[in-house]
Amino acid sequence: MRMIITKRAPLPGWVQVLVPVGAILVTLLLSAVPILFAGGDLWLSYTSLFKGALGTRYNFLETCVKAAPLTFTGLAVAFAFRAKFWNIGAEGQLLAGAIAATWVGISAPALPKVAVLILVCAAGFLAGGLWATVPALLKTKYRVDDVVTTLLLNYVMWHIMGYLLFGPLQMPNSSWPRSPAILEIARFPVLLARSRFHLGIVLAVAAVLIVWFINSKTVFGYQARAVGVNPRAAAFGGINVNSVIIRTALLSGGLAGMAGVGEVAAIHFHLLMDISPGFGYSGIVIAMLGRLHPLGTALAAFFFSVIIVGAQSMSRLTGVPTYIAEVIQGMALIVMLIALLLTEYRIKAVKD
Repeated sequence: MRMIITKRAPLPGWVQVLVPVGAILVTLLLSAVPILFAGGDLWLSYTSLFKGALGTRYNFLETCVKAAPLTFTGLAVAFAFRAKFWNIGAEGQLLAGAIAATWVGISAPALPKVAVLILVCAAGFLAGGLWATVPALLKTKYRVDDVVTTLLLNYVMWHIMGYLLFGPLQMPNSSWPRSPAILEIARFPVLLARSRFHLGIVLAVAAVLIVWFINSKTVFGYQARAVGVNPRAAAFGGINVNSVIIRTALLSGGLAGMAGVGEVAAIHFHLLMDISPGFGYSGIVIAMLGRLHPLGTALAAFFFSVIIVGAQSMSRLTGVPTYIAEVIQGMALIVMLIALLLTEYRIKAVKD
């Protein structure tokens, strides 16, 4: 007796929609084990988790604030993965965007606020995009593995940021790795009173719609999907595969760079060494949980934000460590990958 894996017939659309929902429910069920192991009351832990993220106006808006960078990095990974550009470097691209936004924000010219904000966003987008094109060029010109290069470039950009924060960008008369504050004119406006609900959240929602439009309604979106399905067939059909990969990398890195722009221009107003708690790496899990679809990615980002924000409330009320949020995120990825395997393939036992 041995096990074989065979291709499964395509499932109905409603089943594919329910797969991420089922993965989330299974994740929450499995997460009960570490919560109980940590000594937490299961019902109180989960109720405090969701109330802490959604129970009040302030908590809900804070969840939206946290969801914005996760949405950008999730979209960045999802868009790249659809074209089989394995972008594991959203973290470094986020940092590149944050550095560029800080530089423009500190030295912003005397222009109207709208113009300055456009400059800040454009600088962050281009910095993240150009950083992502480095592994794309290595992939297309020299067939260098993009998983390795995008991952390693995260650490390169982190050290570049460290050099800047201990050197040219360091706040004068300070020993801390921290830049001067960006100018008031370069900061995202707060859109709702008594909250941190800022312009970047609206830009994240707009990015979801733009990526959906590109994927569904444009020639470039069709070409990216074709390259993702079969690069050789796409090239035979007249598609310039290398050009598609480079353009995909530019847009993917730009989206990740926008996450860095939001953290500088709306949350911290300084460039810091710990400006990202791993948003770029979380984007990989979010993209997979959202099945690489823009809307699914946005919903997965919001779910992750609920977990991150709610974990703090859960920890205060039950004593369960806030690190449980990272455990839930990791479980979500594992469960979703297993679910995707089972929806694409059937495992059968056969006799030799």
